[in-house]
Amino acid sequence: MKKFNFRKVLDGLTASSPGGSSGGGSGGGIGAGSGSMHPGGTAGAAGTPRDEIQEIMSSDYFQICKTVRHGFPYLPTALAFDPVQKILAVGTRTGAIRILGRPGVDCYCQHESGAAVLQLQFLINEGALVSASADDTLHLWNLRQKRPAILHSLKFNRERITYCHLPFQSKWLYVGTERGNTHIVNIESFILSGYVIMWNKAIELSTKTHPGPVVHLSDSPRDEGKLLIGYENGTVVLWDLRSKRADLRVYYDEAIHSVDWHHEGKQFMCSHSDGSLTLWNLKSPSRPFQITIPHGKIQRDGKKPESCKPILKVEYKTCKSSEPFIIFSGGLSYDKACRRPSLTIIHGKAITVLEMDHPIVDFLTLCETPYPNEFQEPYAVVVLLEKDLIVVDLTQSNFPIFENPYPIDIHESPVTCTEYFADCPPDLIPVLYSVGAKHKKQGYSNKEWPISGGAWNLGTQIYPEIIITGHADGSIKFWDASAITLQMLYKLKTSKVFEKQKLGEGKPTAEIVEEDPFAIQMMYWCPESRIFCVAGVSAYVIVYRFSKHEVNTEIVSLEVRLQYDIEDIITPEPEIIPPFPDASFQLPSLRSLSGSTNTVACEGMMKDSIPCLSVKTRPVRMPPGYQAELVIQLVWVDGEPPQQITSLAINSAYGLVAFGNCNGLAVVDFMQKTVLLSMGTIDLYGSSDPYQRQPRSPRKNKQFTAGLTELTDSPVSLELERCKSPTSVKGSRKLSLPTDLKTDLDHVNGHCTSPTSQICSSGKRLPSADVTKSNRRGPGRPPFRKAQSAACMEISLPVTTEENRENTFSRSRSSSVSSIDKESKEAITALYFMETFSRKNDSTVSPCLWVGTGLGMVLIISLNLPATEELRQTEPVMVSPSGTVLTLKGAVLTFSCLDCMGALMHPPYEVWRDPNSMDDSEKMRKRKLVMYSPSSSGDMGDHQFAVICSEKQAKVFSLPSQTCLYVHNITETSFLLRADVVTLCNSICLACFCANGHIMAMSLPSLRPMLDVNYLPVTDMRIARTFCFTNEGQALYLSSPTEIQRLTYSQEMCDNLQDMLGDLFTPVETPEAQNRGFLKGLFGGSGQTFDREELFGEASAGKASRSLAQHIPGSGGIEGMKGAAGGVIGDLARARLALDERGQRLGELDEKTASMMASAEAFSKHAHELMLKYKDKKWYQF
Repeated sequence: MKKFNFRKVLDGLTASSPGGSSGGGSGGGIGAGSGSMHPGGTAGAAGTPRDEIQEIMSSDYFQICKTVRHGFPYLPTALAFDPVQKILAVGTRTGAIRILGRPGVDCYCQHESGAAVLQLQFLINEGALVSASADDTLHLWNLRQKRPAILHSLKFNRERITYCHLPFQSKWLYVGTERGNTHIVNIESFILSGYVIMWNKAIELSTKTHPGPVVHLSDSPRDEGKLLIGYENGTVVLWDLRSKRADLRVYYDEAIHSVDWHHEGKQFMCSHSDGSLTLWNLKSPSRPFQITIPHGKIQRDGKKPESCKPILKVEYKTCKSSEPFIIFSGGLSYDKACRRPSLTIIHGKAITVLEMDHPIVDFLTLCETPYPNEFQEPYAVVVLLEKDLIVVDLTQSNFPIFENPYPIDIHESPVTCTEYFADCPPDLIPVLYSVGAKHKKQGYSNKEWPISGGAWNLGTQIYPEIIITGHADGSIKFWDASAITLQMLYKLKTSKVFEKQKLGEGKPTAEIVEEDPFAIQMMYWCPESRIFCVAGVSAYVIVYRFSKHEVNTEIVSLEVRLQYDIEDIITPEPEIIPPFPDASFQLPSLRSLSGSTNTVACEGMMKDSIPCLSVKTRPVRMPPGYQAELVIQLVWVDGEPPQQITSLAINSAYGLVAFGNCNGLAVVDFMQKTVLLSMGTIDLYGSSDPYQRQPRSPRKNKQFTAGLTELTDSPVSLELERCKSPTSVKGSRKLSLPTDLKTDLDHVNGHCTSPTSQICSSGKRLPSADVTKSNRRGPGRPPFRKAQSAACMEISLPVTTEENRENTFSRSRSSSVSSIDKESKEAITALYFMETFSRKNDSTVSPCLWVGTGLGMVLIISLNLPATEELRQTEPVMVSPSGTVLTLKGAVLTFSCLDCMGALMHPPYEVWRDPNSMDDSEKMRKRKLVMYSPSSSGDMGDHQFAVICSEKQAKVFSLPSQTCLYVHNITETSFLLRADVVTLCNSICLACFCANGHIMAMSLPSLRPMLDVNYLPVTDMRIARTFCFTNEGQALYLSSPTEIQRLTYSQEMCDNLQDMLGDLFTPVETPEAQNRGFLKGLFGGSGQTFDREELFGEASAGKASRSLAQHIPGSGGIEGMKGAAGGVIGDLARARLALDERGQRLGELDEKTASMMASAEAFSKHAHELMLKYKDKKWYQF
């Protein structure tokens, strides 16, 4: 209620004063460096459309909640399966639980404590789950609601939990502890029973040593009154629960890791630390019935086989019509150190070893029956690996694996960037799936995926959604994300356009990264034209076109020199430096200055005009899908490596691609395969440069033959030409894209902070450069130039200690701003193609390229395209700066354009056509261009709105007057990581994500605050790099190296979320137990049942010590559902809740009434007995 009132106050404030804090009267009154460069008009000037647009958006449109999490559970620790409901649960080291059913049924829940999950136990077919966590707490989860919640918790105070076991159809949970004791918990009330099996009672009195922690608990299949307790030191005790004594004890001289029963309850098998399996018979417990070391080498002299690695878990499953299965993990020979982790399956005399790509965390055998005293009939094995989940088909002799329908391979290669597109053209998903399906792997099991529980429905909000992930190995994956599911559509390998790097040849290399040279840095996709463009860490751009047909063709490549000449040192006598100095003499000086091997070639020549990677020169077969149209590479200049790309944009209608880094801007015509513009950032300003800059000294040797080493400048000036790190980097190393997302916290020294920009520095350091730098800064150059924040910056995040991990992102920002190198270059941080007014007071719109820089400067580049399509193929495109300069605070993040009615204008695009079509008519068809947004009218009006957002503020300009209509200072103490103009409920808004964890939204064009919630702390750089917004109120980020978290900031979607989520629990009849026949029952072949309630209940066992464990009521259940309910579904849920509550109250009333009646009966009985006792006595006999 409080939040609701606050929203209304916000709306009221902004509505009553549209020109207040978010409206700017003139563009120049906002502070130095942040005002408009054209402050000639006021907000209310003639021709200003401020009052024409009626905005319908209000804060009631917004609410934030997480929707679904995709991917592999990060750092898994535990596994459980419900054989009746057929759902799987995975626990993790971070305290998370993922519950998986049929494709589409995927639920994420989190323990508030964040303690690692030790073990999971389903209440089979009851819609509940018990979790044991590392803080010695048991939790009972209710799975009968779409978002599971904790009903009860039980915190152990004096003992540490090591193992739990819940018998089928029992309400008593056995809990083993580190001290060797076994406690019993009532699942319904989550209260500890007074019945305890103490370790010193279980072992023999003569035993002098402690047996160790409890590592196994299970009841006998033939008698539920017998509990098998396994201790770590090799002792196993069969405890008679009724008589409270040990029936038998077995001892083995090797530590026990796991135990499993034969279904008849006459034998059990143990796995040990020496790689052995022991089979024990209850009739002769003095020694093992059988000892085997499956992978041990048999000694020639008849001695015991040599020891192997520990067998961490064994399962012993019987079949009615064949030999039993013995399945175990580990146990390999020590002499095979290079062998991968394996799962061994022994079936009869056949031994099959399945090697895994990652270490095995746990495995479970899936069986046909939930009853432990029947033939198990195993049909599959679920194997949980550290980074994968596989299911093996046991019904086929070659044990194939099932094709996994879950999107758990997101992290197959570390994710380096993400993009999210909602409400895409509807034909895209089928088309991408059709080209992706041709690459499906063969050899999977032909059976249905066995984890098939739960129910999933589409819900009400159905529109195509696509997520694109870029990876460290250069691959790009397209995912169908419609209806809060995730399914891979298509995989593109960008590395295939380059030659493979051959290691060990000793040849000099031009690479600027040590590993992952093909890592994807940023992506730009136009869904309408299907043009796709990527920028890689090795300073290249690839343009892709989509085709349904295979083609063999050569890859066209261009090389671009984009090295900005910073002000040189003016030496007294520059002529004395010889034009052709000895290269070998000069190189040691360079090496000593840089301290890095990536600046200079190995022996001999300095690198110049060579790219970092080699593009394939031979014809390449390109399968259907995305095919490389053009590769553009930045080259080394004077021994300096190319700086990585910080911004990227492409336009299919213009046929142009633009990209920039901290040196400058390049514009390439990908239709004619020519470079149109390659210019330093400062040169783009021309006469409109807002800063006074020292003239650059010309380089004397430019007239010499190309290819000669240019060493006119001293080594110091060569060093200073590099884009410096704003923080001191200890040591030196090569550049690296943030591909180390597999670590807990990224090592981010040398990485940029803004998602729109990446590395602009090699991390080199020059101890003696301070004086030189101060000399090179012109006297009129403003000191606030150092406020270039995210464009070319490093952040120092301490990664050595666990305590420093929290909140380091926001802290490091402020510290690094103060230490920015005064000569940091002005990086290009945002690019945007649009039909707009390029100059002040233009009368018509024309093609333009908007350029945003790291200093908050906005430049408009005019594009003069040939008039007809025929001329477009031959005539050059003219590209020139228009002279228009606008300013904001902080690095520019995003642009957008609105028409005169305030509707979002999409950039022009070319309607897709297949470039390799077999149809001649399609080949000859002219390009069909869509030049303005379909939502706009034919008449675009006489003015537009330009929306520009930087790290610090957002501004809305009226064009062509270039009047600043609205300005909103978003943050003073932090900075934005991501900003996008998105559609929501037929309106548009500016959505922002701030480094301090706030998610904000502002209406357009008035920039009224609609939402500001401190929702997502930026605990590591991964969130900062991967967060992105899209239309319809959706967003995502990489919550861990293996998982994508989606969230919504739309009230409508929050209301409908309950409809869209899958049901974990569905009513299923529990299968009936087999009728085992009269004779087997008579001679003890069937399981014997006993009344646990009578044995463990308070009446017979008493109460447990209060100090032993503390009961904590859960916050979930009914209360949790109250919070989740909303809208029409909420009304129904509330009605159901009210009925449940009423039923609960009536039930409690019934119990109280019954208790009172029992009490009254007892009182009546005692009174009657008393009356009979004294009825015949006289008064004097009392």
